[in-house]
Amino acid sequence: MATYRDQGWASVMLPTYRGDVTPTPGPDFDPARLLPDDLLERFRSRAAGYDEENAFPQDDFDELVELGYTRLAVPASQGGHGLGLLEIAALQSRLATAAPATALAINMHLVWTVTAAVLAARGDTTLSLVLDDAARGEVFAFGVSEPCNDLVLFDSTTTAVPLADGSYSFTGTKIFTSLSPVWTRLGVFGRDDSEPGAPVVVHGFATRDTAGHSSLGDWDTVGMRATQSHTTVLDGVVVDASRIVRRLPVGPSADSLVFGIFAAFETLIASVYRGIARRAVELAVDAAVNRTSRRTGATGADDPVTRWRIADLAIALDGLEPQVDRIAQDLDDLVDHGADWFPRLVGLKHRATSTASSIVDGAVTVAGGAAFRRTSELGRLYRDVLAGRFHPSSSDSAHATVANRLLGPAAG
Repeated sequence: MATYRDQGWASVMLPTYRGDVTPTPGPDFDPARLLPDDLLERFRSRAAGYDEENAFPQDDFDELVELGYTRLAVPASQGGHGLGLLEIAALQSRLATAAPATALAINMHLVWTVTAAVLAARGDTTLSLVLDDAARGEVFAFGVSEPCNDLVLFDSTTTAVPLADGSYSFTGTKIFTSLSPVWTRLGVFGRDDSEPGAPVVVHGFATRDTAGHSSLGDWDTVGMRATQSHTTVLDGVVVDASRIVRRLPVGPSADSLVFGIFAAFETLIASVYRGIARRAVELAVDAAVNRTSRRTGATGADDPVTRWRIADLAIALDGLEPQVDRIAQDLDDLVDHGADWFPRLVGLKHRATSTASSIVDGAVTVAGGAAFRRTSELGRLYRDVLAGRFHPSSSDSAHATVANRLLGPAAG
């Protein structure tokens, strides 16, 4: 297999993933077949080091690539696993129990491939280039988030200048570019003001070997450190006409691309934080069983307050589990929720990240002072789960979306 370590990003030539670990889509799907316990333990054993060194989880990524993980949503006819969102969400939750930052990093590649699959299932093949590239081993990053742009997909601070041959030149700053060391394709968008009074946002996919982009190497955060989501500066990056996939009016849009991105992003984000919540409950149980009171001689497992706290965590997690699965299944089944789709999607993300944060906080309470150590796994989860509030849609945006659906736009 060709390496991408030398320069950190050269295109990956993937081997055929091992047939003995190919998961079977459908009701008999078992995420443990692709991500067995021994693999997760390797990931978990490396996670603390990546966090400490503020380093990209290269070994994790290499193993996921070898398993064909970047081709989860690619049709089997193209050499992929051909999985639906329900199955991919299950895998992401399982991966996040061992290495949350690794799961969140690869999530951004999966957002694009799942978006392409969601559109294709609905008869829109405009993102077929994404699945084609992913089938060839290209790695996608999400170059959408921008400083102080709370309109997210509905407007952009990046300029998109149309060129004579139909290509576009993009100039601007993108933040939270996960997979910065290894991406080979960058999904970008920007604002085209060339038509007076009719601005549009333009979406396309840049290639790593195109001149004009740079990474600031500035990712030094409290949590999710291994995602290496550096700021990316675009300075006249040209995206070929064949890789421009949308020109949409500035403002809210129900276009299939916007829907697909929201659907994939919110559901996959929720799946990662569901995995964090699962692991936090496991660690709380372990702490209760292994802590003994000097006063009573009893373990935490026999303490009524501790028992109540752990039960409360498990009840919260139990409520989250089917929410992720239901949204993912509805998307796979092409269920038409109409105008209710966006409130459902942003509500899912908000509930998942908020619930995960609450569960981790409760687990820390059960574990006591040991969880406050920087080297503890639960302490790392406490820092990692904080990132949930910064992914779109924010709590404020989610509540506004739901309120607008129920009450209509606010007057004035």
